[in-house]
Amino acid sequence: MRSIKLFIATSLDGYISQPNDDLSFLKLVEKEGEDYGYDQFTRTIDTIIIGRKTYDYVEKEIGASHYDNGNRDVYVITRTKRASKGRIKFYTGSLKDLVNKLKNEKGKDIYCDGGAEVINELLKNDLIDELTISIVPILLGTGTNLFKEGIPMRVLELVSAKTYETGLVQLYYKRKESNNR
Repeated sequence: MRSIKLFIATSLDGYISQPNDDLSFLKLVEKEGEDYGYDQFTRTIDTIIIGRKTYDYVEKEIGASHYDNGNRDVYVITRTKRASKGRIKFYTGSLKDLVNKLKNEKGKDIYCDGGAEVINELLKNDLIDELTISIVPILLGTGTNLFKEGIPMRVLELVSAKTYETGLVQLYYKRKESNNR
């Protein structure tokens, strides 16, 4: 069965974006030649699930080719019907149903690329198997929280913790087997 993997950065105080979906704080840890394991991570996946706000931000800031590169299926979770673009599908149905369907298909693992609403819906339904959380050394004080109230308690297994020259700390957790449904 395929796994759902979260790979995300957060401020030390738990925000994945500043107000107005501003991700500029991530520039604090940008370093030429350092991708914090992202390239290696993306070799393990062939499907991306992403919230519409995060998708729109990345499309505007980086370009549509970041997702529509022909190598992966992309499901943009949205409340508004839109036509597919290449391998990008705008999905308005049940996130839980989509994930259960994808997990049972053949292929590599599935990457949850945010945003907070999607992440927390997956956590509420115990659908995230691995979490790679990169902590940026900054206190934002306000913004969008990575974790929302209402997610069930889960015990995770720390697989690794890695520090970088930029001050970024990356934590890699897996779901403990006793949490399985």
